[in-house]
Amino acid sequence: MGLNKKSVDDINVAGKKVLCRCDFNVPLKEGKITDENRLVAALPTIKKLIADGGKVILCSHLGKPKGEPKPELSLAPVAKRLSELLDKEVKFAADPEVVGANAKAAVEAMKDGDVILLENTRYRAEETKNGEAFSKDLASLCDVFVNDAFGTAHRAHCSNVGVAQLVDTAVVGYLMQKEIDFLGNAVENPVRPFVAILGGAKVADKLNVIDNLLEKCDTLIIGGGMAYTFSKAQGNEIGTSLVDETKIDYCKEMIEKAKKLGKKLLLPVDAVTIKDFPNPIDAAVETVVYDATAMPADRQGCDIGPKTQELFADAVKSAKTVVWNGPMGVFENPTLAAGTIAVAKALAETDATTIIGGGDSAAAVNQLGFGDKMSHISTGGGASLEFLEGKELPGVAAANDK
Repeated sequence: MGLNKKSVDDINVAGKKVLCRCDFNVPLKEGKITDENRLVAALPTIKKLIADGGKVILCSHLGKPKGEPKPELSLAPVAKRLSELLDKEVKFAADPEVVGANAKAAVEAMKDGDVILLENTRYRAEETKNGEAFSKDLASLCDVFVNDAFGTAHRAHCSNVGVAQLVDTAVVGYLMQKEIDFLGNAVENPVRPFVAILGGAKVADKLNVIDNLLEKCDTLIIGGGMAYTFSKAQGNEIGTSLVDETKIDYCKEMIEKAKKLGKKLLLPVDAVTIKDFPNPIDAAVETVVYDATAMPADRQGCDIGPKTQELFADAVKSAKTVVWNGPMGVFENPTLAAGTIAVAKALAETDATTIIGGGDSAAAVNQLGFGDKMSHISTGGGASLEFLEGKELPGVAAANDK
């Protein structure tokens, strides 16, 4: 996997037109941005390009307009908020076809250090199919392409892959660089001992991740809903807990594979159980802790128990690199969040490099107030999972090698 990519620090964009693909896929409520983390995360790269004296043309998708203009998914509110965050006008090019008369005129009129934002790239049907016409339109606007959108790096679209192949200079921004440095290199070239922690509901979502990480890590910890399929594969009663019957043989294979490779595979030794799944998800529940080998047939495991918390925390203590993807239980319910909190706390207290692989675990770590204690929290759910699977990400691969 080629991870040695040219970044914005390797080029000078003075006087050049730079198309910068960001991830401005922010939640909107009645035209107001309700969470601007992604905008803030994009600022360092944008500021660098402005400071260099580039003509900065920003682009992004937002939601799923499915190839046609949907006013409620316009990036206009993003241009307005970015102007405030940058303390500098970000001119919005309102073209239903994205690269239209408006965008062309705005680019034509740019001075060094100016910033414009194009309309939602997914207004064009070609975008998600990586169709050549739209890639050419985007390339016609710029001399240099910068990709800083890790959230879509696992997809080959016009605005991240197609356009990169049509310009001479294609590099990654600071956000992408950080993801490659931490996530990519943690898996390909970790400082050992390397401990990987996987949680979340379904084994099926993590098949390739489990397989790949078993080869790369020293210890693999499995919690969350998917641990019960492993527990059943070991012959335990798991009551009414979540199970994927079609993956029991796969779990047996993985347990064998760990033995064969001499890797530690840690599974829960006890579980916090409830009678019925909470509805709503944060409703009050009565819990009883059972040993993993002695769960009653009418109970459902929804978090790791205290002994497992200790076991997992101990495994983290001696680690030098820890990657965590997926919560240990139904963390949205305060009564069933103790396991996820315990793991977050163990990661917060270790000196190891700690990497949170996007999605639910990123949300959990931030909600629980441990965000600033982690070395790196990935900005992409699907993209970070594919990195952990050892796959090449099209959005990373498209950038020029050093």
